Amino acid sequence: MPSDSPASSSTAQGQSGDALPPVEQHAQQYETVRNAHETELIEDYVELIGDLLRHRGEARAADIANRMAVTQATVSKMIRRLNELGLVTSKPYRSLFLTEEGQKMAEISRARHDVVLHFLRALGVDDSTARIDAEGMEHHVSDTTLSIMKRFTEQQQK
Repeated sequence: MPSDSPASSSTAQGQSGDALPPVEQHAQQYETVRNAHETELIEDYVELIGDLLRHRGEARAADIANRMAVTQATVSKMIRRLNELGLVTSKPYRSLFLTEEGQKMAEISRARHDVVLHFLRALGVDDSTARIDAEGMEHHVSDTTLSIMKRFTEQQQK
């Protein structure tokens, strides 16, 4: 049932919060998501390799496959891609190593992930859910939003 209230009237006319944004803004939103999708898997692998190196001293394809719940063949394909992109170095039957560029990407990805994870926990999201939700969100959050999340989390800890 339609309402004559100003809020419902402006929504119907496309002038309020959840209405369609202007075309340029809408296109930018979708382009941003597409770009994030292109890099998120690469960043996830590089981040995991960095974490394994830091916590275990080595990053083996079998460990990556287990932690990402994928086959070793899938990991091998991605390692080749990461190698081509200059993010990792590897030798047959040896551990993986991050290049300087790979290390930078891993650090940035880990920092973004940590901000989102701590933000979700500060909101009261349980650890298990926060870990699942944070995985992926860090790729889709702008630096501006990330900064606000970090500030909010820091204020909650005072």
